[in-house]
Amino acid sequence: MASSTDAQLANTPQEKFALIKQNLQEVLNPEIIEEILNKNDRPLSIYWGTATTGKPHCGYFVPMLKIAEFLAAGCEVKILLADVHGFLDNLKAPIELVAERVKYYRYAITELLKAVQVDISRLVFVTGSDYQTSGEKGARYFMDLLRLSTSVSGHDATKAGSDVVKQTEAPPLSSQIYPLMQALDEEYLGVDAQFGGVDQRKIFTLAVEALPKIGFRKRAHLMNPLIPGLQEGGKMSSSDPDSKIDLIDEESVVRKKLKKAFCPPKQVDGNGVLSFVEYVLLPASAFKNNGTPKFVVERRDAEPLVYTGIADMKKDYAADVLSPQILKPAVTEALLEILAPIRKTFTESKEWQAVEQRAYPPPPAPEKKKKVKNLGSRFPGAKGGDGKENGAPVEAKPDGHVEGEGAQEVSVGRSTESAMENMSVQDGGKA
Repeated sequence: MASSTDAQLANTPQEKFALIKQNLQEVLNPEIIEEILNKNDRPLSIYWGTATTGKPHCGYFVPMLKIAEFLAAGCEVKILLADVHGFLDNLKAPIELVAERVKYYRYAITELLKAVQVDISRLVFVTGSDYQTSGEKGARYFMDLLRLSTSVSGHDATKAGSDVVKQTEAPPLSSQIYPLMQALDEEYLGVDAQFGGVDQRKIFTLAVEALPKIGFRKRAHLMNPLIPGLQEGGKMSSSDPDSKIDLIDEESVVRKKLKKAFCPPKQVDGNGVLSFVEYVLLPASAFKNNGTPKFVVERRDAEPLVYTGIADMKKDYAADVLSPQILKPAVTEALLEILAPIRKTFTESKEWQAVEQRAYPPPPAPEKKKKVKNLGSRFPGAKGGDGKENGAPVEAKPDGHVEGEGAQEVSVGRSTESAMENMSVQDGGKA
């Protein structure tokens, strides 16, 4: 992980490029980055986007720590709060809640970056709907989206989004629009490269192939590896509460989730707890230790185990020198230390708490139903014979979408006018 020392050392184009590539799984079109670094007449511009759907969780530390390295290499970094993308992704971001979720994400990401000591003054936050659906720029964006759609087949658009957009048996057409917009965002944000997880690779490839067809230049793409979730066989996901830890989870919840996390003895591959140390705790610790990563595992009857790299940890874990029984408590304490300032800011900010309640309204308390006597269908006042009155209320799910009677109206807007207002299409509707 980059420290202030690393930033001073990353002066030459070669040093900057090495820092930009550090810990990435793959880089597409690296020559684009090298050419800009070698010219040295302006900073390399990179964007990272996140759909404002479910609550940000601890997996977000991974891209944030990489963004810290981009900044240390002298890059300009834009963070796209992709509200329209969240709406398109199988209605994960209901239109009535979009503006509040953008506010929540801005709070959460800002505090997350502060927690790993990133200077946020050098970052630029952009809300997608500000240029995708608003004013003259929004009109141009829509026209370019139509132009791009003529250059990409439905099959290729579906394939591009298959690892990112929620898949259903009968996917809505919006799932094909999503990857096209993500590609077009590169042009409208004016960047040289896009950064994301390796699960974005198909969208990145589509952007490389499709943008030049409508007269736009291709960009480089930087990909982080995906870290396993806390449960077996998956990644950290907002749709699975047990697979991840929210940034504002209370201490007792964090302890409970890590205690039951998938962490079999001697198994290194697919071990979410060990991966979290590799991609979050070790890099984050470098900020406190003059650029040297350090992770300490206390032992009851022996000297503590001290690690400065993941290779020795994996070796000890495979040999059962480092066991789940001592690893989990060490990870728990290290994570709680990082989360403490985030939780403190949340508990002290009435405004953030209010945004959280509006963005992710808690599910309604179940109504106590009186036992209805079955009087048959001929008694006065019988209602259809099934005993049901109204449908279930709208309820927000962990991944951000809503269910229940009225969910469609909440998701797409009750009218064209309400949708336009919520998605910033007309004056005064900006998130």
